[in-house]
Amino acid sequence: MSSEYHKRLNIVISAWICIAIGSGIIVSSGGTSFSFAVAVPLSLGGIFLLLIGLGMDSQKSISPEKIESWTPDASLLPDAGRAMYRVDTTLNQPIRTSILCGRCGNIVWVDGRKPPFFSCNNCDILLWEEE
Repeated sequence: MSSEYHKRLNIVISAWICIAIGSGIIVSSGGTSFSFAVAVPLSLGGIFLLLIGLGMDSQKSISPEKIESWTPDASLLPDAGRAMYRVDTTLNQPIRTSILCGRCGNIVWVDGRKPPFFSCNNCDILLWEEE
């Protein structure tokens, strides 16, 4: 997740906390003038933060060049007693699939969707075979 998403989420959560605390102060104190002096600015600040947080962009647009140049990290996956692998398929045209062998860290790109079977061409291990 991007830092913009976390920033937006933090602002919205802070807003709801301010509104809840402000409402709780008013309800628990029975409406004294001091409680209103504290709770009303806190609640109004929460409403202001909520409007700012909800008005922020939830996603930044990513350039098509950056999407096309993406590759998975060539890292080794934990050995779980069987062949581990990672498959990523693009959603936009052209449809391409990357297959990461967890044993050797080799990445292979295949045109189209996930094939019905695949053997790593680097370490010669069968990663999967559909029935």
